[in-house]
Amino acid sequence: MDRMEKYLRPTPRIDCDNRSIREKSQDSTEGQEKVIGKAKSLFYFVRDEIKYNPLPVHLLEDYRASKTLETGQGFCVEKASLLVALARAAGIPARLHLADIRNHLVPNRLRELIGTDLFSYHGYCGLYIEGKWVKATPAFDLKMCQENRISPVEFDGKNDAIFHSHNLDGELHIEYVKDHGYYEDVPMDEILAAWAKVYKMESSEQFYHFINSEKARQKVLEG
Repeated sequence: MDRMEKYLRPTPRIDCDNRSIREKSQDSTEGQEKVIGKAKSLFYFVRDEIKYNPLPVHLLEDYRASKTLETGQGFCVEKASLLVALARAAGIPARLHLADIRNHLVPNRLRELIGTDLFSYHGYCGLYIEGKWVKATPAFDLKMCQENRISPVEFDGKNDAIFHSHNLDGELHIEYVKDHGYYEDVPMDEILAAWAKVYKMESSEQFYHFINSEKARQKVLEG
């Protein structure tokens, strides 16, 4: 098997062969002939058209990139997986990259919920462009960045695009703590095991109860 082939094929959760994924990938890259142009178009679509939500939108055992596209929102792993799927559909080798990061400016409510400012298994992407792997982080949408004085991640298709260490006011923001490497698919068992340890959740059922309770609270506040 060619070493890049595995980063072009569909997986259970990165379903780049899904019809909606293929159509969106084609629509988003229309008129772009070079790989860099295609990669940039896909990055900005996921960054800004898919709203960032700090909590998982879907049940992780049943997670697929096509669902994130359908709902139009997701947390970092969901958005990164969607970008990977769209890139693969466009013929760009792509993989999921995972790392632990510390958010020094995490909102108080979210810090209270998870009990820490450490975000375990944060997701971003690796795109193979012109002979090298380039990192791309599409998590925070532009509107969210503007509302919270966050430096938006920009992507030129040539250089790594990861979170900035400081916000627009010069305050310490994101610190990369531990690199977990890259994956062909979303390693759900590994992620859930890590979250159970970091967030002191004894089971996936307890985790989902926690997530659903917070979603219910958000609906009440929005209503």
